[in-house]
Amino acid sequence: MKPETVWQAGRLDGFGGPPRLLFGRMHEDAEIERAAFAGKRRVFCIASAGCTALALADRREVVACDINPVQLAYAERRAAGGPLETGDADRAMSLVRTFMPVVGWRKQRVRTFLALANTDQQVAFWRERLDTRRFRAGFDLLLSRFALRTVIAPRLVSDLPEEFGAVLRRRLMRGFGRHPNVTNPHARALLLGEGDCEPPPRAPTIRFVVGDAASCLEASPARFFDGFALSNILDGADPAYGARLSRAIRHAARDDAVVVWRSFLEPPPTGHEANHAQLDRSMLWGVVGVGPATSWSRMSGDQVCVPGASCPVRSTYST
Repeated sequence: MKPETVWQAGRLDGFGGPPRLLFGRMHEDAEIERAAFAGKRRVFCIASAGCTALALADRREVVACDINPVQLAYAERRAAGGPLETGDADRAMSLVRTFMPVVGWRKQRVRTFLALANTDQQVAFWRERLDTRRFRAGFDLLLSRFALRTVIAPRLVSDLPEEFGAVLRRRLMRGFGRHPNVTNPHARALLLGEGDCEPPPRAPTIRFVVGDAASCLEASPARFFDGFALSNILDGADPAYGARLSRAIRHAARDDAVVVWRSFLEPPPTGHEANHAQLDRSMLWGVVGVGPATSWSRMSGDQVCVPGASCPVRSTYST
């Protein structure tokens, strides 16, 4: 079968071999989904490390799907109370953290930063003591397309913004200027690799299904779900898969269903009222789209608009 999405391989490196555990934790703020799905009763989500599924299962029936059987089995273990494990993406981030002392990021300095509660002080601390010339040079080198292609599938790398290191640094400063570090578990997870998903509810109502999202939704009853948490499923996917997924969502969605999706792409410069990336405390995403499932569709050509956008950005899909 011709691959429709890079996630089908179950690997980040683009090489052959059996699927691997990719994500031990999710750098996605599930509070976005919890707010978007208020009053919703049945939600479809990408399983990944299970964090979003667990966050939604306290008041909803959740179907968690993943194309990678190793990843799905891990999410199921997490829902049963299993320990946090280390995936390939976590190892890569841990490797980056080993260079922190080289650029002046001593662990105590980072802990002092993470203990701050005033966002103005956080921005000042970031600019003066963390976002140094050495840090910028090293960070931008590690996240250059040349460096990333040595460890990540070229198709995933090609879907990242140009000068991704500089883009990500701007997103981090934006987040530190909005969210108090002391109450932000995502900041601690990102900078120190500490913390865990919230503990599962006493009896989480999660059904785990192996397969790609489009196939799972095509096989579901019509008008079955009123929420869809899609992570960044479209990063690294063929245009044809985006169109197929759109049709599957429309088949499975109730009239008032809501979709939440993420992308590493940069948003349009104006007219992106429905982009909730600034609200996501993980601070990594360029787009966190929230909108009605009925209007979630693929556009023709190679441009995308988030809901409410009047200016397209470089990509292949839209909500």
